[in-house]
Amino acid sequence: MEFNYAKLRSVRQEQGLTISDLAEKCGASASLISQIERGKVVPTLTIFLHVCQALNLPMHYFFEANPDEELVVRKDNRKVIKLPNSHVEYQLLSPNLHGQIEFLLVEIQPGPAVDTEAVFTHAGEECGFVLDGELIVHFSTSDVHLKAGDSICFPSTTPHRYHNPGATVSRSVWAMTPPSF
Repeated sequence: MEFNYAKLRSVRQEQGLTISDLAEKCGASASLISQIERGKVVPTLTIFLHVCQALNLPMHYFFEANPDEELVVRKDNRKVIKLPNSHVEYQLLSPNLHGQIEFLLVEIQPGPAVDTEAVFTHAGEECGFVLDGELIVHFSTSDVHLKAGDSICFPSTTPHRYHNPGATVSRSVWAMTPPSF
């Protein structure tokens, strides 16, 4: 899946917002928003999330999708979302993001988080199961350290972020409802 930069400008204009208006709403500079719209800069996950929230759109809206989606997602045909300068790769296990649930394989490389300010909040619930490695889920009041075989469920309205503290790739499967990507 490719990020569609042209959609950002189009949506912003449809909503009657100037570049400065959008920048103010998402805590970024007007210059940064302009560069993102022109495909000159890839936003950090935090900025991307703030832009989506400011425009009241799910993150998947800005990614190109194949209109001929099927019921089965073959291993070699998974849609992959990886933002540049990120340790995280999302593989879409559900055929699209238009249903009531989102199903993802998430791989996080070991090492310090690139965007330590990336905190997620959205409607619904998340459930995750760690397949390999380790994963820390950071909440505002506590951290939960998960290892292979562990699972977690929580309301997605609780501010949260993820980190791989281990020496190997963390692989986990996540179900979210409603879809948030």
